[in-house]
Amino acid sequence: MSVSVESAPQAAPASAGQPAALRIAILGARGIPANYGGFETFAEQLATRLAARGHQVTVYAECGDQPVADILYQGVRVRSRRRPRWGPASVLAYDSACLWDARRGYDLVYMLGYGAAWACWWPRVYGVPVWINVDGLEWARSKWSWAARTYLRCMEWVAAKVATRLIADAQAIAQRFRQTYPGGAPSSFIAYGADLVQAGEADPSLLAAWGLEPHRYMLVVARPEPENHILEIVQGYVRHAGAWPLVVVGDVSGNTPYQRQLKALASDKVRFVGGIYDAEQLKSLRVHAACYLHGHSVGGTNPSLLEALACGNWVIAHDNPYNREVARDAAEYFSTPEQLARSLDRLVSEGAALQSQRARRSREIVATHYTWEGITDAYEALMHAQCRPAREAAP
Repeated sequence: MSVSVESAPQAAPASAGQPAALRIAILGARGIPANYGGFETFAEQLATRLAARGHQVTVYAECGDQPVADILYQGVRVRSRRRPRWGPASVLAYDSACLWDARRGYDLVYMLGYGAAWACWWPRVYGVPVWINVDGLEWARSKWSWAARTYLRCMEWVAAKVATRLIADAQAIAQRFRQTYPGGAPSSFIAYGADLVQAGEADPSLLAAWGLEPHRYMLVVARPEPENHILEIVQGYVRHAGAWPLVVVGDVSGNTPYQRQLKALASDKVRFVGGIYDAEQLKSLRVHAACYLHGHSVGGTNPSLLEALACGNWVIAHDNPYNREVARDAAEYFSTPEQLARSLDRLVSEGAALQSQRARRSREIVATHYTWEGITDAYEALMHAQCRPAREAAP
C-alpha cells in the first residue's frame, strides 16, 4: 500500500546505546514495488527492511512527462524523476537527474550500476558518501554496441575513482575490482538475496497453461543474449536422448540474429514460451521443474540462480567462478553442449533417488548465505561503520 507524502519523513533519533538512524537514497532502479528486474527487487527488499529498522530511506523511481508526487511505500519514500525518451541515453539521463536531486541532504547515496558514474561526483562535492553497486561485467554484455561497451568500460574506471566504496554481490567481482583498480575505492562483497520456497507453496495446476507435468520438464529463465549461453543449452538438450521438454522463459521474438538462431531450434520438445511476469506462474514453473539450466556467465550473483536454489531445484550451471561461488556443491557444471547432455542423461537415470538430497542442499545454501534479512544485516553494519548522520534533512 502506498500513500502520498508532502515531504520526507525525518530520521528517527537514536535510542540509548543504539546507532543513529541514517538518511539513505537508493538510485539506479526503475522504482518500487518491483515489477521489472533484479535491481528493482533488490531495491525493494533492502529499502523496506532498512525502513522497518528505523532508517529514512528514499528510492528514486521513473515517471513519464508529468511530475509525480512522492509516495510512501511500506515506510520508504518513493521519489519520481522523469526519464526522457532519448533511446539508449535515456537511462543515463534519468540516473543523472536522480544523482543531481540526491546531491545533498543524505548520509549515503547508493547507486545501483555505474553507467552514470561520472555524475556521482555531485553528491561527493556536498560531502555525501557515494556507494556504487558494480553489478558484474556490464561492459562485456553482447547487447551493447562497440561504442557502448567502450563507454561502460570507461565508466567502470570512473566508478573506481569517484565512489567512496564499491559493492559487489559476488566475491569474484569484488576481487577483480581490487586487482584491476588497486588505487581505487575499496570494494566490499555483500550478496544478493532470495526467499525460500517450499514445494507445497507452488500450485502445480498452473502448469496446465503450457501442457506440462510436474518434474517432467527442464527449465531456463534468462534473457536471450549470447553470454547467457541459451544456444549451448538448447544444443546440449538436443544431444540428450530424454523425452522431457525444455521450456525457455524469455522474450525470444526473433529481433536479433542470436534470437533467430534460437527460434530455428524450436520444436515440440524445445519450447520458447516468452516472458512470464506473473509471480505465481513463475514460482510454479521453478518449483516443479525436474531441472533448472543456468547459462549466465558475466554477472555476479545472479537472481535467477538464487531463486532456483531457493526452490530446491536440481541445477546444472555454466562453469564459471560466479556460478560456482553461489551454487557450490548443489549444482553440476557444464562448459560444452556435450557436457550438458551427459549431465541431463544422469539426471533422468539417477535424479529420482537424489532429488530430495539435492533440494535440501540447495535450500540450505540459500538459508545460510542468501536470506534478505542476512543481506540487510550486512548492509546496515557497513552503513553504520562507514556513514555518519548529517544535520541537513533530505530534500
